[in-house]
Amino acid sequence: MSKVHHNKYRMSFSTGGLFINESVAVARLHIEGEPWEQTVLRAMDQGATLLPKAASNRRTLREIANRLQTLSTEERNFLLDEADRTDQQALLWLSTCRAYRFVREFALEVIRERHLSYQVDLPLESFDILFEAKAEWDEDLAKLSTSTRKKLRQVMFRIMRDAGVITSANRIQSAILSPRLKTMLEVENPAELALFPGIAMDGA
Repeated sequence: MSKVHHNKYRMSFSTGGLFINESVAVARLHIEGEPWEQTVLRAMDQGATLLPKAASNRRTLREIANRLQTLSTEERNFLLDEADRTDQQALLWLSTCRAYRFVREFALEVIRERHLSYQVDLPLESFDILFEAKAEWDEDLAKLSTSTRKKLRQVMFRIMRDAGVITSANRIQSAILSPRLKTMLEVENPAELALFPGIAMDGA
């Protein structure tokens, strides 16, 4: 089973994007049952990313591991052995939503609602509006600087583009999941199909 969602807002997704190729490389290095920190150390040794600085490399690998560990063993095996590029994008988007409460809530409260109401444009301000609403009652979010918020917004939109959730013009796209992946998610947690625009309407 995948890990339970964190209630706390963890906003450490402030670098890179979806890391598709790097995530597949790290997932392939992982040995079932070992601590993910051990996987990170081995990935550093074997150069799973092309980042030049060891500190940046370690930070990115930990970020990738944080997302990958939310996937079940079955989901990780599918990512490595069966998934095409589209399904890999979908699984890594799912893992990001599981790892980060804010991303998950943005997917459900903004992307899904706009898609259902045929408002497929996704302005940058939609991030700011949700952030301000959450920050009103969350002290940690309220403490983040304006520059950090802008960086988070930039990276989050890049993640969504990398995942195929939005186009390069910031328009929401209907998701495409293979029958195998859709069935897997329906068994694991059908409510998570709502994280994929256009899928939840006939799946959940």
